[in-house]
Amino acid sequence: MLETVRRLIDEKANLSLRACDLAPDGDLYRAGLTPFAAIQLMLAIEKEFEVEFPRQMLNRQSMSSISRIVFCIRELQEGAAPLRAA
Repeated sequence: MLETVRRLIDEKANLSLRACDLAPDGDLYRAGLTPFAAIQLMLAIEKEFEVEFPRQMLNRQSMSSISRIVFCIRELQEGAAPLRAA
C-alpha cells in the first residue's frame, strides 16, 4: 500500500521532490502540495483503492503526510465495503 500511495503522489501531487525522498511523516503541504493537487490525489486514491472519503475526512489533515494517507485508507477499508460500479 505504501508504494502505491507514493506512486500516486508522484503522479498527482506535482511536488518538487519524489515521494520516495519524503519521510512517511513529512508534511506534504510543506513539500508543495496544493489544495487542488490534494483533491486530485484524493480522487486517485479513491479510484485505486476502491474507497470513498467521507465528509469528515475531507480535510487538510487527511492528506498531510504519506503515513496519514495510509492510515485513512486502512480506516476506510476496514470500515466499509468496497465501492462497486453501478
